[in-house]
Amino acid sequence: MRRGGPPSGAPGSRPGSGRTDKRERPRETPAAENDMRAKSAPTKSAPSRNAPVKPERAAPAAPERPLMTRTGEKPAERIPVILENQSSSGFRLIDSGAGEKLEQYGDYRIVRPEAQALWQRSLATKHWDHVDAVFTGDTDEDGMGRWRFPKGALGETWPMQLLGTEFHGRFTSFRHVGVFPEQQVHWDWMRQEIEKAKRPVKVLNLFGYTGVASLIAAAAGAEVTHVDASKKAIGWGRENQSLARLDKAPIRWICDDAMKFIAREERRGSRYDIILTDPPKFGRGPNGEVWHLFDHLPLMLDIGRELLSPKALGFVLTAYSIRASFYSIHELMRETMRGAGGVVESGELIIRESGLDGSERGRALSTSLFSRWVPA
Repeated sequence: MRRGGPPSGAPGSRPGSGRTDKRERPRETPAAENDMRAKSAPTKSAPSRNAPVKPERAAPAAPERPLMTRTGEKPAERIPVILENQSSSGFRLIDSGAGEKLEQYGDYRIVRPEAQALWQRSLATKHWDHVDAVFTGDTDEDGMGRWRFPKGALGETWPMQLLGTEFHGRFTSFRHVGVFPEQQVHWDWMRQEIEKAKRPVKVLNLFGYTGVASLIAAAAGAEVTHVDASKKAIGWGRENQSLARLDKAPIRWICDDAMKFIAREERRGSRYDIILTDPPKFGRGPNGEVWHLFDHLPLMLDIGRELLSPKALGFVLTAYSIRASFYSIHELMRETMRGAGGVVESGELIIRESGLDGSERGRALSTSLFSRWVPA
């Protein structure tokens, strides 16, 4: 699972953000990092030259049941809503342009590709050259690249903090760094809702990646179920839990295909007060299950509706790299939530440049589409 008016992007463009097929979030590529985002099956070793080639078996289809027939009025709507990530000591966008972005992640200054940065850079070249890490190599969203360290070699991880929660940033062979900071706007909303509830709150985090959202929810007092298809991502989440000193927090780390998991939860009658889902355009589960967003998203939301508790606080969807306007997921969410009352607010998430000292209000960079249902 990003900002500025409803665009129609190409597939792979962050929906509505005009992103091209090059995403910064390789959520579903079965490559050496296991797609870091828990969207792909573990990578198998290459066979030896003389080993017999085994034919690939067809991946099992996602579990299906008919969509519910929803009746009643559609929820009210707020559109377009532009949610802007605020700069902090943990993260900020310093500058962007010429197909790249200059970011600050904790103590490190980093340059990464950014297809949407069509304009010229604001800062002089010397500021772009004086950085700790630059992502180079294959810049295709599904391809692998490498990091260059101009000031000297760095370790794979480094400490970071967002919204008061500590975790590890991480250099991966895909361009991302273990966290997607534009999501802070949803995490901060979630944290406030949990704290305001003054009661036990259960959160379901689907496609949860390295667990930052789950940790923020747990730190606010929620009981969290974190689901991701990558064993490596689940391992990183557990490491982050220890780093955040939340070892005793009630977090269930589930390595599973998201659709299979929620189908079982529906049969069990499980209920959640907040559901976050940040699916890829395409992905594979741990046993080869196939996920296609346009094929499976309606059923995922439909089952999610059934998993919401009678006093639910919200249902949040973000979508990246799809050929669509935010209206597509907005209307789907409204149809899914027919008869539930409340409001569906949809639009884009953006990150705004803040300059060298963090005080400027520069250009906005769109990162993804979102749709969020909240009760009245």
